[in-house]
Amino acid sequence: MHYEGKHIIRPPSEANSILLQVTVGCSRNKCTFCGTYTGERFRIKPDETVMKDIAFAAAYCKRQRRVFLCDGDVMIIPQKRLLKILAEIESQLPWVTRVGVYANAKSLKMKTPDELRELKAHGLKIAYMGLETGDDVTLKKINKGATAETMIQMGRKAREADIKLSITVLLGIAGRDRSHIHAQETGRVLSAIDPEYVGALSLMLIPGTPLHQDHVSGEFPLIEPDEMLRELRTMIAHTDLSGGLFHANHASNYLPIRARLPKEKAATLELIDQGLSGNIALKPEWLRAL
Repeated sequence: MHYEGKHIIRPPSEANSILLQVTVGCSRNKCTFCGTYTGERFRIKPDETVMKDIAFAAAYCKRQRRVFLCDGDVMIIPQKRLLKILAEIESQLPWVTRVGVYANAKSLKMKTPDELRELKAHGLKIAYMGLETGDDVTLKKINKGATAETMIQMGRKAREADIKLSITVLLGIAGRDRSHIHAQETGRVLSAIDPEYVGALSLMLIPGTPLHQDHVSGEFPLIEPDEMLRELRTMIAHTDLSGGLFHANHASNYLPIRARLPKEKAATLELIDQGLSGNIALKPEWLRAL
């Protein structure tokens, strides 16, 4: 495989997937909390290189049933070119049952509903989208590049094309002053999109990022573990899904949560209350990691 750039990242659920890098970096690369692709110029890799990697996977990755297309925003690739990649995967890796990608509001907006359905027909079955927050004030502060309403529209667009959606949100991203608003509004936006999966991560500040600099200067206070847990409780309380999974079991989280909503909502809120009351120990800092 030909891997380029500083980092190759993938969602936790793609741990056993074939990681096929078709872009390098992130098409946005301006979010204040993210340092993954700092200094990396976004580019689409040559088709020849991608096809060679698919051929490599055909010879050596016959036990893996999923493919994840890296890096930060593959959905932005022009339709014909992306279809060519998917067609080659279909041809060379017939045992693969699912292709996944990262997507953002901008790239989803560039695809028509028919184009998304065409991608789904050729194996693209799940998209991972970073919402981070449903609070417009916080979205602007972290330079996300989209409003909550745009996130809702683009999330629904993917869902209507029958592409499964996994949405990431960040506990602590709004700081202390807007923590409650962030939690409520994020629940509202998640409910409006109704994704199959939600993943809540606890914010960990990355040295060199603008948000880390704001923290060092005192402009951005990082909330305490119990505050993050209260934020999570409020978020889940305001989230209504029609059967989706709400995960907060990432390594960064203080209390592992995995709940199917609405069925396990009440029990999950009770579990969080037990954590807040001290009846369940929270994860120590030395066990948390990205």
